[in-house]
Amino acid sequence: MPLTTKRKIDSYFCLLKMRLRLNMIERFSKLIAIFTITVFMSCTGATEKDITYFGGKIINPKCDHVILYDNEVVLDTFYLNQNDVFLGEIPALNEGLYYFKHGNEHQYIYLEPQDSLLVRLNTWDFDESLVFSGKGAERNNLLIDCFLESEKDDKLFYKLYKLPPNEFRNKVDSIEETRLATYDEFDKKNPEESDNYKDILKIALTYPLYSKVENYPMAHSAIKDENEAHTEVNASFYSHRSKVSLDKDSIMYFYAYRDFVLSHLYNKVNTAGHDLDSDEFTVSLLKTIANEVNNEYTRNAVLRQTMIGHFYRKSSCNVNKDAFNTYLKLSSNDSDKRLIKSLLNDSKKLHKGKKIYNFKVKDYNKTDRSIKTLIKGKNVVLFFWNPDYVSREYVGARVKYLSREFPSVKFIGVKIDGDGKDRIKQLDIKTQYYVSPNSKANEFLSSKMPRTLLINKKGIITNGYAALSSRNIYGQIDKMIKN
Repeated sequence: MPLTTKRKIDSYFCLLKMRLRLNMIERFSKLIAIFTITVFMSCTGATEKDITYFGGKIINPKCDHVILYDNEVVLDTFYLNQNDVFLGEIPALNEGLYYFKHGNEHQYIYLEPQDSLLVRLNTWDFDESLVFSGKGAERNNLLIDCFLESEKDDKLFYKLYKLPPNEFRNKVDSIEETRLATYDEFDKKNPEESDNYKDILKIALTYPLYSKVENYPMAHSAIKDENEAHTEVNASFYSHRSKVSLDKDSIMYFYAYRDFVLSHLYNKVNTAGHDLDSDEFTVSLLKTIANEVNNEYTRNAVLRQTMIGHFYRKSSCNVNKDAFNTYLKLSSNDSDKRLIKSLLNDSKKLHKGKKIYNFKVKDYNKTDRSIKTLIKGKNVVLFFWNPDYVSREYVGARVKYLSREFPSVKFIGVKIDGDGKDRIKQLDIKTQYYVSPNSKANEFLSSKMPRTLLINKKGIITNGYAALSSRNIYGQIDKMIKN
């Protein structure tokens, strides 16, 4: 590809780009090329005919292994050698969509028996740097291009959401026509590809567009006027619904399908008259998910994601007890419920209007520091972060942005369960600390999930459970400064 909303890109350019990607692998990793030859030679042997190979090179690795998943279940773990290269054998593999994870990042791959798929990526630019070579590379390079194009859509559609419903729908139809033409061209030139792969490809090409249509009523109203009611559209606006399936639970983990299903459910609840930020919306959405997502594992995962997401979006200690109780009734995952209960218990500690009590954090010289000394006489955003739940890159970028918006505020970062080695490189090390096992901070961080405190110059908490990711935090910081 890549795809474009302005003009069609023919299949020749698609194939040319993929050849260039393959050439880049060959230039940058001779060892991968050796592995490719080895794999192809071994695949010719009768005893190796049922083996699928998956390997590659990780530049700037975040850990010493790569994990391959099959529908959320770990299929195998492959360890990097001294050259940051891995190669694994998978016997009797079933054709289908998988994903691999390295550090906190993951990406999707489509594997068939006897494939010999090799990946090259740089963790500093994980998705954009990712290229495939070997048997099975073409179909996977195509999928990664679809993924990257769907990310570009976010910027494009922010502008398109401002359009009236009919104009918006016409724009979507035009983009869809281009993408279906790309699909048809690929289908014509690759008749040997399986129907299952082509189904995944069509979902990757079109479902992100359908998600945007489902998001339109909420996004359009928010852009026009934050107080405006739900935007009304006619039945033809949702013409895509006749082409989609909502019963593909086996690929609920695939971004294109998952995002569409969730957007559809959000829109359905919003259309019923519930405001997105209301407690009623969260409760209704949880019930809708429980009724319409059939697979138990997936249903539990989406329920947990929704409960946590809505809690952080409010950026407040004001807990929606009905939502928590509804979640605990609907989920059947005991581990998830323990996590949510811990989050609920944490929210009961360090409330708005109370003075922050003193506790110790360690700096990166492993010296104990008093939090009261660090915040004295300052308006402070004290954020506790955990790489198990949010990436260093996101926290770093977010804090740098907020620091520019509020230059008079002191931003202090504290890593939960730190060890003196792990920090956010984009931020000044003098503003970073970590929680040791004996710190009193663990009393309000039992869930180990991120938490942000807003503390004014007098040491009074103005928000006990703010969230860096929430749009509400701008007004909350501004209010802290002015008061």
